[in-house]
Amino acid sequence: MKYLASLHSCSAPARPRAPHRGRRSRRGFTLIELLVVIAIIAILAALLLPALARVKVQAQVKKAHLDVGSIANAIHTYEADYSKFPVSSAGTISALSEAARQGEDFTYGTKGVSCVGPSGPNGMDQGFSTPAGGALQKVEAMGSYQTNNAEVMAVLLDVESWPNSPSQPTINKGHVKNPNKTRYLNATMAGNNEMPGVGTDGTYRDPWGNPYIITIDLNFDDKARDAFYCQQAVSEDPADANKGLNGLILKRDSNGNPAPVNGRRVFEANAPVMVWSAGPDTRIDPHAKATQGANKDNVVSWK
Repeated sequence: MKYLASLHSCSAPARPRAPHRGRRSRRGFTLIELLVVIAIIAILAALLLPALARVKVQAQVKKAHLDVGSIANAIHTYEADYSKFPVSSAGTISALSEAARQGEDFTYGTKGVSCVGPSGPNGMDQGFSTPAGGALQKVEAMGSYQTNNAEVMAVLLDVESWPNSPSQPTINKGHVKNPNKTRYLNATMAGNNEMPGVGTDGTYRDPWGNPYIITIDLNFDDKARDAFYCQQAVSEDPADANKGLNGLILKRDSNGNPAPVNGRRVFEANAPVMVWSAGPDTRIDPHAKATQGANKDNVVSWK
């Protein structure tokens, strides 16, 4: 019996060994699937980039609004402390003497600065870009004395000389314009003359690299008349010729009648200081209204 069991055990067929299963191979992306993924990424990028660009411009505009307000407030604070404005007054050729001679306010414009347009930097002293092809527009004060906002910055920031010309003193040499050495303005100091902030030449530039334009009431009538925004073509309200746009007012005499300057109807701010930027399009237009075209996006302190 045992023999038969042993024989049966020996003659039983062996179970087949299960085949060895190796690791499953992973299938990669096909070319079509890869192209679909790339196309989706491209579409998302196309949708996202304009949105990011708009956010960036909005942030820049907000920064410019803060800057123009801070500059105006700094000038007001300085004037309250010293009973005068932070301007040059020594000699016969200065902001104060030219304003007195012209009976006008003084605009710190584009003199000594290379403005930036849509196509890049314009030439030195050539002014802002305009919509009229290659035409450029200077912003200048009346009279022979022309300068930019670096003169005001030297006083508000208590600077005796600027890094790009250390041997040339500012109007604040010896702290003569700022004896208390007060820093009235919290401005970023840029390392060159292209970036936003106060450059090595002392000019305070907006987020797009252009100078802030500053007008100060130097004929002491408690109103500021900017060299650009005073123009009838820019600031006269089309709906009412006796009103100005963006809060400006028509210059009038003591009897309330329009008071032309050099035969022109002019507009002014009912405040002693005006500060503005050409805005994100980096252009201005002397032939367009303040609320239209290239002027529409300008950032102004009085609006």
